[in-house]
Amino acid sequence: MDDIRMSAANVMIVDDVEVNRFVLSGIIEDMGHKPILAEDGKEALRLIKTTRPNLILLDVSMPEMDGYEVCKKLKRDMLYKDIPIIFISAYDTPEDVVKGFEVGSEDYITKPFIPEEVKARVGVHLKVYNATHNLLEMNRKLRISVKEQLKQMEQEKKSVLYGLAGVARKNASYDEKHMERLRYNCKVLTQAMQLSPLYERIISDSYVSTIEIAAPLCDIGNITIPMEVLGKKDVLNDEEKELMRTHTSKGAQILKDIGSYNDYNDYIKMAIDIAENHHENWDGSGYPSGKAGNEIPLSAQIVSIADVFCALTEDRSYRKAFTTDEAVEIIGKDVGKKYSEDIHSVFTKIIRQFK
Repeated sequence: MDDIRMSAANVMIVDDVEVNRFVLSGIIEDMGHKPILAEDGKEALRLIKTTRPNLILLDVSMPEMDGYEVCKKLKRDMLYKDIPIIFISAYDTPEDVVKGFEVGSEDYITKPFIPEEVKARVGVHLKVYNATHNLLEMNRKLRISVKEQLKQMEQEKKSVLYGLAGVARKNASYDEKHMERLRYNCKVLTQAMQLSPLYERIISDSYVSTIEIAAPLCDIGNITIPMEVLGKKDVLNDEEKELMRTHTSKGAQILKDIGSYNDYNDYIKMAIDIAENHHENWDGSGYPSGKAGNEIPLSAQIVSIADVFCALTEDRSYRKAFTTDEAVEIIGKDVGKKYSEDIHSVFTKIIRQFK
């Protein structure tokens, strides 16, 4: 907004007496501002929609709708409540003046007008109005700037996390497209579950978007596992198995450390749940905590079945990839043990949509 002290302001004059409008119009023009004339309250309410005045000089005593009623209407409207209103009236009792302030006016000038007083009061309120709106504009720009900075920080955080997840994938010799397949398949499965009466109140569009971002971070803890264990072609011994299992809790801790303890974003919260719990089993036989059933976060249950499908249908250092039908058969054997029957039911119905 232009500084009102440097450029003309729009000043609306509302008075049913023509001579009063004429006198006030001359005063406003003499100040270098633009008068907007209205004969009554109804015309003022109509004109304000197109002229957007910076200040209103409002007569109290008018037919049909008096100045108090006009002021009340304007102050109840979010679009116009900040426009300063100065009452102009022949009523000069303390009760009249107080009533003017009670309905929301900023000032009160009594008739007959003293040009110097009108100029002084109009000038003061225009300066206050201008300063207030300049401050609001600065705050608006500051909020935008902060929002953009936070957005950039979040994007940088995601880049770091995805970079670490990429390293973890390479260390484990996963297929190059593993993260993208997992992301896509989790999205497809979650969207299908959203259509089920069992999950429609739990899974929102936002939930689908969040799991799509968070799912590829499930194995980020693999960066803490030695390469000789991750890439081993033979069966892992008991000690190596225990070490391998630590990738869940270590992955969750990495995500907690990178995120803010007091202000996790939804995808960080979900990513922590997934990283820590995607190897928990429906019957409680999984790790690291032995959670069972719906103690396991839903996001982790979804990623669990999608991740296993992706793993089974990709080449590994110790075997060739299974076909889709073979993978579905293998997964089916663990329904009720590793996987929820309800999620598996949706999974089997949309499996041909998986990558």
